[in-house]
Amino acid sequence: MTCSAVSAVDERLAGTAAQVTGWVCLEYPGGWGRDILDGTALGAELADELRVRADAAGVRLMFIRRPGRSVLTGGDPGRPAYTVLLAQSHPGRSWCERLEVDEPAGLLDLDFGAVAGEAPGMGRPVENPVVLVCAHGKRDQCCAVFGRPIAAALASEFGDDVWECSHTGGHRFAPSMILLPSGYTYGRLGAAASITAVRAVRDGSVERTGLRGRSVWDARGQVAEMAVRDRVSVGTNELSVEGDTVVHVDGRRWSVEIEKTELPPRPASCGAVSKPVKPLIARDVRELRQPYQ
Repeated sequence: MTCSAVSAVDERLAGTAAQVTGWVCLEYPGGWGRDILDGTALGAELADELRVRADAAGVRLMFIRRPGRSVLTGGDPGRPAYTVLLAQSHPGRSWCERLEVDEPAGLLDLDFGAVAGEAPGMGRPVENPVVLVCAHGKRDQCCAVFGRPIAAALASEFGDDVWECSHTGGHRFAPSMILLPSGYTYGRLGAAASITAVRAVRDGSVERTGLRGRSVWDARGQVAEMAVRDRVSVGTNELSVEGDTVVHVDGRRWSVEIEKTELPPRPASCGAVSKPVKPLIARDVRELRQPYQ
C-alpha cells in the first residue's frame, strides 16, 4: 500500500502542516532532484549558498512550475524569466509579492530576511490567494500521482493563481495543497473539495474539510486554532496562537486542552521505514473570561 493509503485509515490531519512562516518560491520548470537543493537543478555551489541564506532567514525555499508545462512562464515572450513568489504567513502581517529574475542566481540579490516582516515592496503585490499543490514525484510517488490531477483541476478554475510545487512536508497526506500567503495547508482533498477550499479563502474564510493547519504555528498551535475554528465562525486572519491559548483580534481568548496520542508504525513516505506517529488531539476548548476593564 502507498504511504497515503496507510495514513488515511486512522491518522488525523490536524497539526500536520510543516511549520513555515516565510516563503521564497522559485519557478523552475527543469528537472527537480529528490531535494531541490541537492545540486541536481541549481548546481552544488548555488544550492549550498541558498540553503545557508534560507536557514539564516528562517524561510522555506521551494520550486514551483505551471501545471502540465515545462517552460518558463515569467517575463516577456522573447526573454523568459523566472517567476519568484515571496510570502509571509503570520496572520498579523500576511502578504505575497511577485517578481522575476533572469536566472536562479538572481535569488542571491534578494534579502531573504525581509520576508519575516511587513511587505517589503521587493515585488508586485499579489491580490488573489496563490495555490501550491505538491507534485514532487522524485520525493514521493503519491505527490505526483495524486497531486498533478488536482493542480490541473484547480488551474482550470483559478488559472495562473495555481502552481505545482516541490515537497511541502507530509507525503502521506497527498494530495497536499498550500494556500499563500496564509499558509493554510490541506491534504486528502479531491478536485471538487480543493476548489471549495480555494473559493473559501478568496472569500476571507477557512474551509475546515481537509485542513491540516496553518503553517505559521507549531503542531500544538495548529490543533488549538483548528479546535476553536470548529466552534466559532472567524475570518482568515482573525486568530493567533499563544502557547495553547487562541486569541481573537477582538480580545476573546480560548484555552485548548491538547493530548498526545500514539498510532501504530507506518511509513512517512513510500518505501520508508515504518515509525510510530503521535497525533495531537484537542480534548477540550474553554473560553476564558475577559478581565474587567
